[in-house]
Amino acid sequence: MTPTPTSPGALNWALILGLGVIWGTAFMGVATALDGLGPWWVTAGRTALGALVLLVAGAMYGQGIGTIKGARAWWYCVAIGLGALAVPFSLLSWGLGQVPSAFAGVTMGAVPLLVLPLVAIFSPEEGIGPRRIAGIALGFLGLVVLIGPGALEGGTLLGRLACVGAAACYAVGSVLTRRAPAMPPIAFASATLVVASVALIPLAILLEGAPRPTAGWPVLALLYVAVFPTALAAIIRVRVITTAGSLFMSLTSYMVPVWAVVFGMTLMGEELPPQLFLALGLILAGIALSQWRAIMAAFRV
Repeated sequence: MTPTPTSPGALNWALILGLGVIWGTAFMGVATALDGLGPWWVTAGRTALGALVLLVAGAMYGQGIGTIKGARAWWYCVAIGLGALAVPFSLLSWGLGQVPSAFAGVTMGAVPLLVLPLVAIFSPEEGIGPRRIAGIALGFLGLVVLIGPGALEGGTLLGRLACVGAAACYAVGSVLTRRAPAMPPIAFASATLVVASVALIPLAILLEGAPRPTAGWPVLALLYVAVFPTALAAIIRVRVITTAGSLFMSLTSYMVPVWAVVFGMTLMGEELPPQLFLALGLILAGIALSQWRAIMAAFRV
């Protein structure tokens, strides 16, 4: 059966669960890379290396960027590469120097809420009703509980606006991806990363100069972030949005913080937040409520 926003199918469920895990490890990878590289070069490096990986994969599987035909398709690639990758990456890099990471976590978790009105206007076929709105709101409440009551405190006004702007860019990018003309997924993802790289590398040179030589764990971490949370995740993201819709894809915004906490606790020795299980319960309840029909269809109830 062909996946749809109301019936995403088992493969898309598996993909967003896997994507939650992959993006949940990105925080550790970026933090390790920052031990040897500046934040702008980490951002530009992961994007450029991710683009290189996808260009090679595209050539191997017959999905090079040459398979993207027409000015309209390229307009979407440029708009998504700049508006959903380069701009939000830059806003977050700057904003995280002005606000606590907890605030950034909450704003990233607000992406599903920001997607709702955009989907209602530009992608009505995905279907929005009181149940889905209530489920998304419940999931966001779980995210706030997970990060803690002080998450919305501290930081500068401009830093806060930068984080909110990044979340808005991700929401717009999700809807743009849904509305884009049909393109091979590897080629589509490659083109957006190439566009982002062309914008971010000059910015990194301007702000940090040439990257200083480094080796060891920072380089390995950057390679990991480029291959998995950037390149592989870009392909998965395109596939899920184009087949199951923006709202379904936005559920990963609730999964990522949970996995980030779990990996931080198990691999980096961080303390387990006492509110984790309450937050996880709220998040899972929100996902179940917003996707109730799809879950029932998956289990053929």
